Parts: sequence; C-alpha cells; structure tokens
Amino acid sequence: MAAVKDNLLARHLARFFAEKSDLDAGKAVLFAELIEDLGAVVAEGHSCLPVDDDQRHLLAGSILVSEGEKTPLVLYGNTLSFQKYFRYEARLAAQLYRLGMRVQSVRELQTCLEAVFAGESQDGNRQRQAAELAASRGLTIISGGPGTGKTTTVVRIIGTILQLSGSQLRVALAAPTGKAAMRLRQSVVQALDGLVLADELKAAVPREAMTLHRLLGVTKHSFQFRHNQENPLPLDLVVVDEASMVDLALMSKLVDALPPQGRLVLLGDKDQLASVESGAVLADLVENLGANTVVLEKSYRFDRAISGLAAAVNGNDPDRAWQLLAGREHGNLHLSGAGERRNLHQGYQGYMDHVKRLDGEGYAQLFQEFSRFRILCAIRSGKWGVDSINALVENHYLDKEGISEKWYSGRPVIINRNDYTLDLYNGDIGICLPDPQDGCLKVWFETENGLRSYFPYRLPDHQTAFAMTVHKSQGSEFDNVVLVLPEEDNPVVSRELVYTGITRARKSLRLLAGREIVAAALARRTKRYSNLGTMLQELEKRAAG
Repeated sequence: MAAVKDNLLARHLARFFAEKSDLDAGKAVLFAELIEDLGAVVAEGHSCLPVDDDQRHLLAGSILVSEGEKTPLVLYGNTLSFQKYFRYEARLAAQLYRLGMRVQSVRELQTCLEAVFAGESQDGNRQRQAAELAASRGLTIISGGPGTGKTTTVVRIIGTILQLSGSQLRVALAAPTGKAAMRLRQSVVQALDGLVLADELKAAVPREAMTLHRLLGVTKHSFQFRHNQENPLPLDLVVVDEASMVDLALMSKLVDALPPQGRLVLLGDKDQLASVESGAVLADLVENLGANTVVLEKSYRFDRAISGLAAAVNGNDPDRAWQLLAGREHGNLHLSGAGERRNLHQGYQGYMDHVKRLDGEGYAQLFQEFSRFRILCAIRSGKWGVDSINALVENHYLDKEGISEKWYSGRPVIINRNDYTLDLYNGDIGICLPDPQDGCLKVWFETENGLRSYFPYRLPDHQTAFAMTVHKSQGSEFDNVVLVLPEEDNPVVSRELVYTGITRARKSLRLLAGREIVAAALARRTKRYSNLGTMLQELEKRAAG
C-alpha cells in the first residue's frame, strides 16, 4: 500500500477531497489519510476500505460522504467506497439476485435430462444437477478446478435447454481474454462428440467463443459498450468461462446487457486468484448464492500428481505439499534451489529452435510450441520477479545468437493495457515474426478467427513474456510450468496465488522456492474487501420478510 500512497495523483486527490470536505483543519488531515488509504486498497483490487467507529464518525461529518446518495464517497456499514464502486456493487447485487431467484417450472425437464445424461446415475451427479439448475433458473454458477468437467457440463446444459426451447435458441460463449475464449471453443468442440442429441439441435450448439469485450461491443474512444440495458444482447443464454477473472465493472456491464428473460451461466474456479481489477465477484457469488451454485469436485483428466499438490495447497497442508514436491512419489513434480535460476532458459530451447525453422509458415504451430513451457513469477520486481527473470532468459538467447535489436524473430510479448481500438487486451500474448509478404517484423496474436498482426510501434504498453506473473497466466494452461517464488516472505504470495500457479501446469511442475516461503504462503489467504456479498445477504433477508 505504501507504494500506491506515494503516487502523486493519489495524494493530490486525497488533498482535493480534504479541501472540499467541509471539516476543520485537524479532521481534514485525518480525512485525507483515509481517502489515500481508500485509493491504495482500490489500486490493490479491493472495492472498499474497512473503517472503525471513530473513522466512520469522522467521515459522516463531511458533505462529500453519504450512505448511498450521489456523493463522491459512500459509507456502507463499516466500509468506505468511492461512489463508482458502490454503484457497481449495489446494481450488480440487485440484478444477480433477481436473476438468481427467477425460477420456472419446466415440463419435460427430466425427460430431456435423461436423454443428455443417458445411462448415468442421478445420485451425486453434479453435472446433471447443474443442467437441471440452468434449465429452471436465470443464473447458474459452476465452480470447479481443472479437469472437473466444467466445459462438458456446459455443453450438456446447452443440449438440455435446446431440447426444451428448440434449435432457435440464441447462445453465446464468452471469456475474459482471447486465450481463454479459444480454450473454451476448443473444449466445447471436443465435448460435442459425446453429446447425445438430435443432429438439428447439435448443430445449434455454438462452435465459436469470443471475448466479453467483443460480445458487448467495443465502442471506439469510449469506455461504454454498444450493448447495455437500453440495447440488450440479442441472446437467450450467455455462458462465461474463467469467471474468476471478470472484475466488478465488467461483470456489472455484462449483466446490464442481458435481456429480461436471458439466462447467464458462469464457469470458474473459486479457489483461483481474483481478478486483477476490482472485486472478487465469482467467490462472492459462490459464497452467497448457494441455491444457484454447483461445485464440481471429481477430476476426470487433470494429472493426479498436480491435482494432489493443488489439493494440499488448498487444504493448507504445507507438509504434504513439500512431501509431494521433494519426494520421488511423482516424476512430474520437481523442487529446485536458487542455483537453478541460471538454467531457466532451457525450457524455451525447443521453442527457439522452432523459430529458426520457420519459413513464412507454421506460425499457428509456433504458438502451440510456445505454450508448452512457461515461467510464472509471484512478483514483478527483484531478483525473483518477472522483470529480472525475463531479462535473464532473453539475454541468454540474444547473446547466443548475437542479436542486438529490441525486436527480433521469436520475441514473445504480453500486453499490459487494454486498447479497444486495436482489439488488444491486458494479458494477450503475441510473438514477433516476419511478415511472409514483405519480411517486415510484426507482432502476431492468436484470435478467435486466426492470427492477426501489428507493427511493434502500434502496440499498447507491453513487455517481454518469457516469464509472466501468475495473475497474468489466468485463463491459460501450459504443458510444463516453473513457478518462481521470492526468497523472502511477501504478502503478495498467498495460498490462492500458489494454487493458481500450480494449476496452470498440465504435465509437469517445477517449484523454485524455500520450504518456509511455501508454508507462509499457504497460511495466507487473499481476502478482497467487497460489499457484494453483504448486499446479496441483505436482499435475501428482505425477501424472507
């Protein structure tokens, strides 16, 4: 928080609010400190700041603070929020509660479920429970770790609702990032093979997925989307994968754009890190909308060793986690010391060799090769941070090949800031390669419709991506992962971060960390300050009378 509070803009905003607060000089100083604290926690992803009774009394004396009216600051319970975030949470809570409580009796539902889940037992079948829920309610939340069948469940949900509604059902598949959208599309296409459904209805299941930004319709030079409450989406069912990555503002805008009778299905892993931006929407919904939630626990395809390690991390069992990593029980779990730092480049040797073999073709396959290995870091700066590890790996190959230019064939980059005009978003991965037509170096990105390229000078804020933060890795999976934790304990390194890093690996995981750091991380939970859960609880109490 200290780094954020040192931000000049945040300090000036706090000072400005203090000058307009209508408080005497002594109280205005304390008021400014609270506003600076609020700005700091918002920058860290929280939507509000907890305050004690004395602070609440101080804040209530300012003309800038109210309990929800149109003032820049809002006191809600024992929290302080900027009006914008309070409005997002209050509106989202009301809309999701209404959506979740919209229940309809569906004739022939059991018959349709029998067709889709032919030959499967009803007892304890949570995929079937999720399909039944989605067919009869406006909101369905499906949480589960990797390999628990979330996408298979969605295909069965769509199949069930298609039987009830007919082939004219309008369905959209979406995800927060382009990479997550592509993974969703691939998973849905694969799951369709096992769907027991008439050909006409099967053909109505969408084979494409898109980013939420594209779904809502980006408007150039504006933060508003084309689809909103006044111009709702022309859809009957919206399915959103990787919902844990969806922040408060984007989720609010998505729900705003749903038509009155539209259904929403959210998929995600409640145990993953929350979104980079504000809020922890999925976790709040799972905790407070139990009637709309199904948690999938049985793993069908995820590697058992990695799955066991993830379970030990989630269960705060550092001894078991260390035993799995340091022992010889599993050949795809490894533990490395600090000396292995200098050899991190080795994981990219196959990728760099592939780059040399390219001859204007095979660019799509190169992205697959790049996804075979990734270095994930918990922090950005310092010896064990993204910046240092990136420089270490990149310099190895630059020196080896005698390259001195900033842009070179094979350089991977990650976008750090949304650019709606270019249709590039925070977390998108690109690879620098020559254009087959003119030989000019361009940066190529995977999209739902194939590869798209840009001249390097057009890119928004970006950096080299041999290593990336665990946060930025959400929505992606890699065959082999090296997870790098700092040598000293850091409040950023939490149970959720370690779990998220581990579950990015499909085949093997190597951890660079000391035992004490792992134990400290597992004991630390990431808690986002949020009012969404409290607001949902209040709505439930009102409805109960």
